[in-house]
Amino acid sequence: MSETMEAPYEPTGRTIPTRSRERASYDRELVHSILDTAYVCHLGFVRDGAPVVLPTLFARVGERLYVHGSTGSRPLRMAGEADPGLPVCLTVTHVDGLVLARSAFHHSINYRSVVVHGTARQVTDPEEKRTALDALVDHAIPGRSADSRRANAKELAATAVIRLDLAEVSAKTRTGGPNDDPADLSLPYWAGVVPVAFTPGTPVPAADLSPAIAVPGYL
Repeated sequence: MSETMEAPYEPTGRTIPTRSRERASYDRELVHSILDTAYVCHLGFVRDGAPVVLPTLFARVGERLYVHGSTGSRPLRMAGEADPGLPVCLTVTHVDGLVLARSAFHHSINYRSVVVHGTARQVTDPEEKRTALDALVDHAIPGRSADSRRANAKELAATAVIRLDLAEVSAKTRTGGPNDDPADLSLPYWAGVVPVAFTPGTPVPAADLSPAIAVPGYL
């Protein structure tokens, strides 16, 4: 069965929002599309009794997310296979528009977001680790992992990877214009949406790059 035909994620007490429930979705295809077009996630966990949230790169491979970092990173050590794992909450958000209403109260943003709850565990299998690291490179620039030197043994030893299964997941989105109160519609203030989009720029070669090396087609 293809990903687009699979059943939606099962809602849980942690994935059902307390506000604007109509904006929540458990559609697998929507969740994957939001994750696959985001570059940075925020990884939240508890350290020494206090909450910590780290922005970091990530990648999806099927129904798993991978996050990498230094082997000296405390959260990655906390997710060691020998331990119960690290309870985490991982989020991504796209801002698609600034919503300007006639009243300050109804200003908002159009967005697409995903929240994942679960237990992160360290990847120790060498093949899975290489697959995860290739996916992290290709997530940023599709096709790049095959067009660069792969990590050597020393680099692999210095890199830790954790995985998080996509099981307890929800998406939440907002689209459309402002939701002004009827009594405010005649007020003399501009209202509408300012679209926001991610636009890559022209590639800038490294200062020491040979002029003979052309910009790859995938860029």
